Formats: sequence, C-alpha cells, structure tokens
Amino acid sequence: MTIDFLEWLNLAVRWLHLTAGIAWIGSSFYFVWLDNHLKPPVTGEASGELWSVHGGGFYHNQKYVVAPSKMPDDLHWFKWEAYFTWLSGFSLLILVYYVNAKSTLIDTSKAVLSVPAAIGIGVGFLALGWLFYDLLCRSPLRTNNRLLGALWFVFLLAAAIVLNMFFSAEGAYLHIGAMLGTVMVANVFFVIIPNQRIVVADLIAGRTPDPALGKAAKQRSLHNNYMTLPVLFIMISPHYPMTYGAHRPWLVLALLGLTGVAIRHVFNLRHHGKTSVPLLVLVAVLALSTVTYVSLEKGSGASSPAGTARVAFADIEPILAKHCMSCHGAHPTNAAFPSPPLGVILDSYEHVSALAPRIKKVAVDAEIMPLGNATGMTVAERQKLGEWIAQGTPR
Repeated sequence: MTIDFLEWLNLAVRWLHLTAGIAWIGSSFYFVWLDNHLKPPVTGEASGELWSVHGGGFYHNQKYVVAPSKMPDDLHWFKWEAYFTWLSGFSLLILVYYVNAKSTLIDTSKAVLSVPAAIGIGVGFLALGWLFYDLLCRSPLRTNNRLLGALWFVFLLAAAIVLNMFFSAEGAYLHIGAMLGTVMVANVFFVIIPNQRIVVADLIAGRTPDPALGKAAKQRSLHNNYMTLPVLFIMISPHYPMTYGAHRPWLVLALLGLTGVAIRHVFNLRHHGKTSVPLLVLVAVLALSTVTYVSLEKGSGASSPAGTARVAFADIEPILAKHCMSCHGAHPTNAAFPSPPLGVILDSYEHVSALAPRIKKVAVDAEIMPLGNATGMTVAERQKLGEWIAQGTPR
C-alpha cells in the first residue's frame, strides 16, 4: 500500500485554509454590517446599539467608540481566524507553487529562473506589498481613504505586470492574492490587535485610552473589508483559466478586482440604507468589460475554420505525446507529479475525446498548458489541436 502524502497534506491544508477563511471573512463582514446598522442607544454610555434575532434567540449588541468605563471580566478577541487563514494560505503557496516551482511557478518562455530565485521574488513581493501599504497608512494620505486606495491599486497593478514577466500567469495571480492576504493579516497582527491591547491596558490602569488607536484599527479593518472579494476571486481563479490565460492577465485581474471592490461598496452603502445607481452601473460596466475583453481576445486568436483539412486522432497524437504525456500519462515521468494532475489521463482516444472541451479551454484558448509551456508547444500545434476538437474529435 502506498500513500500519496503530499496530496493528502495539500487537501488538509486547503481545507483548513477554506475553513479559517470563512470564519475570518464571516466575522469581518458581520462587524462591518453591525457598525453600519447601529442606532443611538436609548440609555447608557454606549455610542450605538442594535437588537437582532438569530437561531431562536434575541441579541443586544452595544458599541463603545473608545472603550467602556469599566473593563469587562470576559473579552473575546477575533484574531486566530486571521492568523490561521494566512498560515494555511502560505503553506499552500509553498506546497503548490514553491515545492513544484519548475512546473507551476517558473515560465521559462518569460524568464529563466532558478527555484531559489523564483521563491525569493515571490516572498520579496509579499514583504514589499506590506511595506508600501503600511507606509501609505502612516503617511499624511491616511486621512484620505479614496486616494490611499487608488495608490494601493496602482501599486498592485504594477506588481501584477512585473510578476507576470517572471512567473506563469497563474503563479502571478496567486502572488497578488498572497500579497493582499499578507497585508490583511499584518493589519490584524501589527495594528488592530496591538492597539486594542493598549486600550485594554489603559482601562485596567485607570488611564483614558487614546481615541486615535481605535480610529487607526478601524481604518485597517475597513481596508481589509474592501480587499476581501478580490482575494476570494484570486482563490478560485485557478479553476477559470480564461481569466489568467488572457494575453494580458493583469488587465483581467484589475477589472475583476475593481468589480469586487465596487460590489463590496454597494453592500456597505446598503447597510446604511443607501443605494447608488451610478455605482451599480459601474459594477455592470466593469463585469461586462471583463467578459468582452476576454471574448474579443479569444476570438482574435481563434483556430482556423474547420473543414479545410480533415484532422484525425493520429495527427494530434504526436502533439499529445510530446507536450502532455509527461504529466498526464497513467504513470507520469514528470517528477513533480507522482500521479496525473486532477486525475486527467490522456493515453487513449477515448480519454482525450471525452476531455476535449477541457483541453480546448486550457491548451487552445487560454494557452496555459503545458505549464509554463516548458515543452515549447507551438501556435501551429495548438491550432491543429483546436481544429481536431472543432471537427468533433474524429477518430
């Protein structure tokens, strides 16, 4: 009996990442919703309150802008959800993109990198992203969230373009997501929790807490709220190669990232009982622009019309043998894959024909397979493969 340890470890870490992420994002969304629904209290020193009902019970939430006059005996801290989300996410980055860097991260058609160099670039961008963002938040720009957000977006766009020059498009996407995730958890670790600890210590010591501490923590929490949907998109993007498989993947990422931010703002406004028609139009325009751009780009690179020459399986079999079988054979010869990735085996006509739509998506349309085009698959070979599929995969 053999156990594929790495695959089971990948599943366990991915499951943890998803579970911790749901807990973190859920609490983040809930507290932003709660803030936006608070009403002036009827009595007491609280700055706002809210009555709600859930699961058969009634809840009475109260908020103190700085702190209550007396420290409660039991105080719950929301931090481990964030920490475990980042730790599991970074572990996945290592397992999927650093351990198998030659197959999943390095694209030799863009840059010839050693594995240590590629990992160094990836980790370096995570650190650089936090340093740039944190400097923005500590600069005079901290009083202008819109300008700060615009500069942060421009930085991320520039980072996406640069990373795409070195890495596979998928690897570049995931590193932008890791940059955002690192900034979000660093906000919790370096600002939100430490500021809250100072406030708690001041209360215990009988000192008046500094309101600026809560204000800074609140700002970072709000920034995290707006970065959440772009991060979630990047998490699921490996399943949708038409996004990172575009000729300008950074443009698709920018458009969909802005769509996520706009959607988040729509919901935040709705929490205040407001509706912005121009903002809803912007969401629709961004989404349609993304779909239109990818579709037009795909159309401009479409395969030659079927019918000019009959293509048989024997014509595309050598292409598959050269570019696909090292990973997608019954027993892969690529050392990075002890078993065929995703269980995809392309060793017979029946298997290839059944998987033709998926092959068209990743090898013909998006051109992301082979990974990093390590085998040098040509445009003509992709075109022939597309023609065979377009003709109904004749035997």
